[in-house]
Amino acid sequence: MAALQQRTIDLIRSHQDAVVAQWVEQLAGAGQSQDSRLSARELDTQVREFWRLFQAALSTSGTDVAGSEWQDTRQFLEQLSRDRVLKGFSSSETASFLFSLKRPLFELVQQNFADDPKAVGDQLWAISELIDGLGLHSVKVYQKTREDVIQRQQEEMLELSTPVVKLWEGVLALPMIGTLDSQRTQVVMESLLQRIVDTGSEIAIIDITGVPTVDTLVAQHLLKTVTAIRLMGADAIISGVRPQIAQTIVHLGLDLQGIVTKANLADALALALKRTGQTVTKAAR
Repeated sequence: MAALQQRTIDLIRSHQDAVVAQWVEQLAGAGQSQDSRLSARELDTQVREFWRLFQAALSTSGTDVAGSEWQDTRQFLEQLSRDRVLKGFSSSETASFLFSLKRPLFELVQQNFADDPKAVGDQLWAISELIDGLGLHSVKVYQKTREDVIQRQQEEMLELSTPVVKLWEGVLALPMIGTLDSQRTQVVMESLLQRIVDTGSEIAIIDITGVPTVDTLVAQHLLKTVTAIRLMGADAIISGVRPQIAQTIVHLGLDLQGIVTKANLADALALALKRTGQTVTKAAR
């Protein structure tokens, strides 16, 4: 990595007001100062705080952003990136906070090293590597935070898409919609087993009316769920087995022996009530 000369560091320090003012102009030109997601006061605070940390790290003459002297700066950028993710900024908008600083620093070096072309090239390269390193660190944190947010949203959506409904005293139902995969099966089992424990239910109905296709993998996931239910001391009924799904199961040679299946949820509920010794009768008019 190219090294910043002490002369360059002194230049940045002595011209800091002009550099910061030009940097703020660059950010304004990129629209960040007028973004409704970020107030002008908040942006100004971030600029001032970063510049303070940036100056402190530069005074050590170290330009390796992974070094200990840049730890406070890295932590500031990590918090800034997380904040930008939560406010809905894109990765390019987040990175531009740093990359907008390049032009003021470049112009400062070019104006004051005009008598030494080689030094100009060396110092521009050193500044570019420094800002790029900090920018890449910010983007990495941004991507990691964004991935965490997406994963959390997916988990929440999975939980919402697998609601466990109490149909009757001692009878639970889990209506499945969409394709079953390993992750969703795990969420299904955890939600259903917890509800069995909470309610003391004896029977759980898994309704697959909304499952478009059943293949070997889906059948295996269903078997795992049924096995887990039985280990909890409850019984399971699979409903919603349409003719097309029944034919697919036969053609695939899948073994669902020992698992009670019903064509629809109503039939499954009727069987569950019968097994629990309950009957439903019409009230006399």
